[in-house]
Amino acid sequence: MNKIKTAQLKQLVEAAIFVADAPVSIQQLRDTVLSDFAVAERTLKAVINELTLDYQPRGIQLVKVASGYRFQSVDALSPWLSKLWQETAPKYSRAMLETLALIAYRQPITRGEIEQVRGVAVSSSIMKTLTEREWVKVVGHKEVPGRPALYATTHTFLDYFSLSSLSELPNSDAFDEMAKSIDSTSSLKVLNEAPSEVTDRATENKQIKSDTND
Repeated sequence: MNKIKTAQLKQLVEAAIFVADAPVSIQQLRDTVLSDFAVAERTLKAVINELTLDYQPRGIQLVKVASGYRFQSVDALSPWLSKLWQETAPKYSRAMLETLALIAYRQPITRGEIEQVRGVAVSSSIMKTLTEREWVKVVGHKEVPGRPALYATTHTFLDYFSLSSLSELPNSDAFDEMAKSIDSTSSLKVLNEAPSEVTDRATENKQIKSDTND
């Protein structure tokens, strides 16, 4: 096995992750671009950590997702970067997002169990869309009459939402904080937009005076 200097190793790992069309795992790096070199896993992890730190203050960052490592733009820049593409970002229905959330948080789960929680039938088109996007998959069948399919999320789902594992999904506390924030913002908007009684009266008097002069 050939030896490789740390600086060269860092360049090679950086380039490999950059040109790959999907996240790259440490094992993939060792089996492909580093197959001719004797590189300890600890050394490889150290190089990746260095690269992660190098990119932290930049517009592009090296992040770890479920399938491995990839470069991606900083989330805060998305409003401006989105102008590079003409097509509109896909909008997902509330029903589909609720279905996806139930699968993510309660997996493995059957379609009937999803319907029981939501109180309405799950459209076949929703399950088809989630499956075609490879966000969910059938992982087995529940041992009850009819043996309904059990659904769970995939690595593609985690990669899409920049998660390395399901443990990084927001918990109920995070949703509560989000709801409070939305309620606070909505209340502030109402206060800012709703005309006061004094303003209404002043406007009314002004209108009466204008009518009298006419």
